[in-house]
Amino acid sequence: MTNSALSDVHMQIMWNRLISVVEEQAVTLIRTAFSTSVRESGDLSAGVFNRGGKMIAQAVTGTPGHVNAMAEAVGHFINDIGPDNIFEGDVYITNDPWKGTGHLLDITMVTPSFRNGRLIGFFACTAHVVDVGGRGFGPDANEVYEEGIFIPIMKFVDRGVVNRDLVNILRHNVREAHQVVGDVYSLAACNEIGHRRLMDMMDEFRLDDLEALADFVFDRSYAATIERIGALPRGSYDNVMRVDGYGSPIDIAVRIDVDADHILVDFDGTSGQSPLGINVPMIYTKAYACYGLKCSLAPEIPNNYGSLLPFQVTAPKGCILNAQHPAPVAVRHVLGHFIPDAVLGAVHKMLPGRIPAEGSGALWNLHISARPLQGDKAPKDGGQRAEVLLFNSGGAGARPTLDGLSATAFPSGVHTMSIEATEHVGPVVFWRKELRNGSGGAGQYRGGLGQIVEISATEGHEFYFNAMFDRIDHPARGRAGGGDGAPGAVLLDDGTRLASKGRQHVPAGRRLVLQLPGGGGYGPAEKRSPEAARQDFDFDYVLKD
Repeated sequence: MTNSALSDVHMQIMWNRLISVVEEQAVTLIRTAFSTSVRESGDLSAGVFNRGGKMIAQAVTGTPGHVNAMAEAVGHFINDIGPDNIFEGDVYITNDPWKGTGHLLDITMVTPSFRNGRLIGFFACTAHVVDVGGRGFGPDANEVYEEGIFIPIMKFVDRGVVNRDLVNILRHNVREAHQVVGDVYSLAACNEIGHRRLMDMMDEFRLDDLEALADFVFDRSYAATIERIGALPRGSYDNVMRVDGYGSPIDIAVRIDVDADHILVDFDGTSGQSPLGINVPMIYTKAYACYGLKCSLAPEIPNNYGSLLPFQVTAPKGCILNAQHPAPVAVRHVLGHFIPDAVLGAVHKMLPGRIPAEGSGALWNLHISARPLQGDKAPKDGGQRAEVLLFNSGGAGARPTLDGLSATAFPSGVHTMSIEATEHVGPVVFWRKELRNGSGGAGQYRGGLGQIVEISATEGHEFYFNAMFDRIDHPARGRAGGGDGAPGAVLLDDGTRLASKGRQHVPAGRRLVLQLPGGGGYGPAEKRSPEAARQDFDFDYVLKD
């Protein structure tokens, strides 16, 4: 084997080791976090960056929206803090939607990594916290100022000294202070563990800095991605997806232009900015547009600065996918999670027979504010006030050769919270959580099923909830002759229909029923195999007369 080949093998070993470092970084956050969205669902990201703020490696644990947005965010941290103001022992923080990951409920933490007194890189992580004050996690605000406390890029720790004033301000502006402040410290600990493991690795491999390894990672990833792009048919391919929006439908229009060494994604023609909190900052739009391309065209290539570089994303200023400050953006995930399916619809025209049907897309996040009743109906022990957050997923779209996955969070990849963990943090009871029969779109390959979730407050309590649901008026579309998935619905247990978005009340003694949408089918239903059709019937996947 030549010296060059030996060097490449050595670099690959270190690259793999670096991925294990950031994976332990992410696991640290999961094990120390207070919020169920992090410790139960993995709604987070973690990664390591070179001195210039370019992402070398990301943890497998985490969401593409967080990871890809964080890949751009670290550059903002370096610019705003200033290269001359970065010191050993510092930790930086923000939840700026335009420089972080798209809304105030995500806190991003960046920690410079020093070796022998010299800056060698950065660790970064992001987590969704349960509350940031304001109106709470919901779409009803008209400006970002209403949506909670805004933390500009600043120092959480300055040369080893925690900013107690910031902690005190946070503690007095959120409803779940112990959870939020605990998560902030967990984020800092996550980066610290990453730094320690990196130092161990660098000792073992006798490295003084990361630049040579970073260049190896970037060069190989970029070259591999360009090779994939070069094999694609040149041209422009477009798609339009219509979703419910808030008060009026939203069109996500996308065109992808494929050239020899790059792909441009252009969202010109997309609906304008909304007066309510479903708007998406550009940093989040880029994150999920790149993910849609990456998972369809180059899924095996590791995600880093080099592999993301050939993907370019634009959207007109003031459209709903490039919302401008101070637009409300609290539930930017609702439209953001549709971006990959919109992009994949255009990819389907370039590569027919390879792309799944549309899925339910956006998580059906549910933020519950539980409160004890007052007066004669008040609980004897005083009851419990709590902010409860849970994630639920509808069905994924059928694939060209396989049925769609049921109750699956695509594209976010987060887990649902367990019922036991959710009931532990607040006065709520789950009465049902089951697959929804007949919700998958018909086809040669059936769309994934949604869920039915039924929840009430415990005795002596009532709750308000912030609805942020979609696919009720515009279900997931089938592909290549497949049928549409079933639309979703929001109900009380007495049949009263509720709105799909906005703050609403569930009285004591009533139950909230969520019927989650299904994924679209693929191919004509008459081509479905008799064996698969029989299995659908036997497993109650289809409605029976």
